[in-house]
Amino acid sequence: MTVALTIAPIFLLILLGALMRRWFGLRDDFWPQLDRLIYYIFFPALLFHTLSHFTIDVGAATPMLAVAALYMGAGILLGLLAKPLFHAPPRVYAATFQSFFRFNSYVGLAIAGSLHGQAGLAAIGLLMGFMVPIANVASVLMLARHSESHWLREILLNPLILATAGGITFSLAGLSLPAMLNSTLGLLSQASLPMGLIAVGSGLRLKGLHSQRGTLWYGVTAKLLIVPAIAWGLAILFGLSGVYFNIAVLMAALPVSTMAYVLATRMGGDGDTIAAQVMLSTLLAALTLPLWLFLLGF
Repeated sequence: MTVALTIAPIFLLILLGALMRRWFGLRDDFWPQLDRLIYYIFFPALLFHTLSHFTIDVGAATPMLAVAALYMGAGILLGLLAKPLFHAPPRVYAATFQSFFRFNSYVGLAIAGSLHGQAGLAAIGLLMGFMVPIANVASVLMLARHSESHWLREILLNPLILATAGGITFSLAGLSLPAMLNSTLGLLSQASLPMGLIAVGSGLRLKGLHSQRGTLWYGVTAKLLIVPAIAWGLAILFGLSGVYFNIAVLMAALPVSTMAYVLATRMGGDGDTIAAQVMLSTLLAALTLPLWLFLLGF
């Protein structure tokens, strides 16, 4: 029952986003602007607000970060194996390489908050701040041959990284914001997750389902089943427990981020196949995430 109450509202909001895009008559240029607003304003507000109010035990969290680095490395290796296994065209391979390790932060934050409250949000926020730069560097380097963008600047000025670093700095330094500004960030935080999940639904695309099927399904299977299993084993090996164990496995089990599609199209990769991977992983996560949560004891 706990799993159903956690997962169902999240995927209902994703479904609402998909229905809104198709039936509400909103202009096509509305959705990219919504994504931008969430990515640069609402989402960073949530991360900063959560982390700045939470007492962070860096020593206790370090094994979780080590586990995350290792299973993300395993995902990258699985992605590298896709090239000799399926011989996808270079643009397809460069784009779909991301599907093995990029994660949907909106879904992760919503589940972490439902399961563990502020402690879950702080733990996954810390993980995101650590893993987003790794994911961005790995993705950008693979796509770099198609790009003319200033990728290093995009990584260094990533709003999620800046918000996480700022929140951790405030927490460790014992600083606090003025009450009015703090309340404003709190209101922005409350809006971020429902808006983010609606944006995920609006970004689901059917095109590309019938091309490069080997590459497509290999990436989805690895992301939803193989990488989480590796994360579980590593979490046991490193002695994780409680919220850190749960959040490490949850992060590994998340569907592919819609940002993978955005980055691929912006940098000259094949958008259709990665869009199909995002859609399939999101829909199938409605089945696989309850499985992992059940195994975690929820």
